[in-house]
Amino acid sequence: MTLKVYLSGEIHTDWRERITGGAKGLDVSFNSPVTDHDASDDCGVAIMGAEDSKFWHDHKGAKLNAIRTRKGIEDADVVVVRFGEKYKQWNAAFDAGYAAALGKSLIVLHGAEHQHALKEVDAAALAVAEQPEQVVQILRYVLEGTLPG
Repeated sequence: MTLKVYLSGEIHTDWRERITGGAKGLDVSFNSPVTDHDASDDCGVAIMGAEDSKFWHDHKGAKLNAIRTRKGIEDADVVVVRFGEKYKQWNAAFDAGYAAALGKSLIVLHGAEHQHALKEVDAAALAVAEQPEQVVQILRYVLEGTLPG
């Protein structure tokens, strides 16, 4: 069985690469939002034209990114949402809620310092991990039924 996994959340660290690299050999396909920060921010105006207001600039980009994100989450079997240390990822909270509302298997990934702030998000998840390697172990267990050893 191929497991389709959508990797959502912060884009400033290597967590996606750690998961995709660690999952080599597993029957997993990965998808994610656009992780080029400038491209993600500017996609709306680059495609549909410039805006005088930063609000409308961001609005256009957010809506285009939402098309990709919704499709990725809808197609996924498992959604992993990472909350990072440096920035507030409000879009990640939306993605977690959307995945949960669709009944997707949700794995939330964040450090211990965010436990209290994300308690409601964690409550919607089937697993909460602190390290990308734990996500790989979860995927391996789901696919192969084996424990880390």
